[in-house]
Parts: sequence; C-alpha cells; structure tokens
Amino acid sequence: MTNIIYDTIIIGGSYSGLSAGMALGRALKQVLIIDSGRPCNAQTPHSHNFITQDGETPQAITLKAREQVAKYKTVTFHSGLAIDGEKTAFGFEITTEIGEVFAAKKLIFATGVKDLMPEIKGATESWGISMIHCPYCHGYEVRNEKTGILANGEMAFQFSKLINNWTKELTLFTNGKSTLTAEQTAKLEEHGINLIETEIEAFDQTNGFITHVYLKDGSKLNLKAMYAKLPFVQHSDIPQKLGCTLTEQGFIQVDEFQKTTIPGVFACGDNTTPMRSVANVVAQGTLAGVMVSRELIDDEF
Repeated sequence: MTNIIYDTIIIGGSYSGLSAGMALGRALKQVLIIDSGRPCNAQTPHSHNFITQDGETPQAITLKAREQVAKYKTVTFHSGLAIDGEKTAFGFEITTEIGEVFAAKKLIFATGVKDLMPEIKGATESWGISMIHCPYCHGYEVRNEKTGILANGEMAFQFSKLINNWTKELTLFTNGKSTLTAEQTAKLEEHGINLIETEIEAFDQTNGFITHVYLKDGSKLNLKAMYAKLPFVQHSDIPQKLGCTLTEQGFIQVDEFQKTTIPGVFACGDNTTPMRSVANVVAQGTLAGVMVSRELIDDEF
C-alpha cells in the first residue's frame, strides 16, 4: 500500500471521471484517477451533440481532456483495473487487479456500464457504429435512411415513436413474438412502421456498418442503421461491495449532488443515468468533483 492518502480516488478516466478530476484539481485537492483504458464507446467513430466538440472522435476528446487535467499538479493518473474496495478508519482503500492498494478520504465512481450484446452474429462488431442507442447522439447521421429498432413491448412502442422523428423508413424487430398491445400495433401501422416478429439471424456488416439484416426464416432486409436498447450491468461491482444501492433499472442510485447511499462515495456518468451523452456525463462529473471538494473543505475547516 502506498503511504499517500489521497483526498479523492476517481475510478474511471473517461469524460465524467476527467471532469471530476479537473474540478478537484482546480480546488487544490490531491486526486488519483485510476483508469483501465476500456471505455464503453471505444468503437464509436464520432461524438455528437456536445458543443465545441461535435463530430470529434471520442479518443480525440478524451486525449485533449486528459492533457488539460494533467496540467493540475495535484492530479495523478494510474493505469490499472480497480477490482475491490473497502471502508477504513480514514476513508477507503481501493485494490487493483495486480494487488496495488491505494487509499483516499473520498471515492468517485465514473466506471460506466457494460452493455450485454444479443446473440446475433455481427451485433458486437456493429455496436456503437451502426447499431446505436441514442438518436440525439447519432440520429442525424442516419436521418431518412432505412432504419431498424430492436426492442419489444412498451419500450419498443416508445422508441418507435421517438425514432419516427428522424426517418419514416422504419421497421420494428421484436426478435420473437410481439408483446405490444393491439392499440400500440395499430398506431405503428397508422404511421407506416413495419413490425417483424421473426427472429434475427445475423447482421451483414462491414467494419461495423450494417447493410442487411438476415432473419431466421431465410429472408433479408436492407438497413442502414439499427437502434437497440440493450440490457447492461455495472462495469464495476465495487460500489455494490461498499453497500451502494442500485435503482430498479440497475444504475447506481445518486442524489442531486451525485452522492450515493454510502457517505463519502459519489458516482457520475453512464453508471448513474440512462441519458448516455458526453455533455450530460461531463456535467455530472463536474458536479461530483465540486461536491466532493465541498465535503473535503467542510471536513477540514
């Protein structure tokens, strides 16, 4: 174990974690950012709807952010995968995959989530490129194109209503028997949204860009993009080990100040919200950093 007790350890060094690190660095706090280098948007070619950075690559945004945060001398970066954590008399200890132990008074989890891919050939390769989750992030680029939605039930109906704003060439794939109500099905038909219950066999894709969807009955359809609301798990189980409560949807429960249900532990970013956009998680990270610094100042005064 290192002899240093940091003011804060931030686990996760992407947009939200870096924003929290900048806020704490500017507050003159000793910060350690532990990052495994495995962002969930690694395949995404471009980031959108983030003012001043629209159309930039996620890697370019992260690199520039890291360079700016690194200018604050009280912020230290460490490459590694945090796998465990425990409460101590002075705060918390975090253990990495190779057995390193770091100590801090406060914790911020900016660890994101891990999306669970459907058992469809080509899905993993297409995720974040042409198999997408958010029209506000990616919808403009595939506007008015032949587009699919992979969903069922109430989620499928609400998602179809939303995506219909970006394209009228829309097909809903329930990937099995539809659980939509008769009224919902009629509404989709009224708006010219096709409904296909046949299970999907594979996505025909090249470098992540879908061209066709193959169904298990042997038929195929041309498509440019496929929206999907995939199930997910927390990328890190340390918050749960520390006792942090999860919501019914599986997000880390936080209050309006990004505080979890465990004193001294904060969370920000995709692990706390379904609003998975760069602009949103940057704002959350800044708020988390500011609130942690306020707690530290109060504790020390």
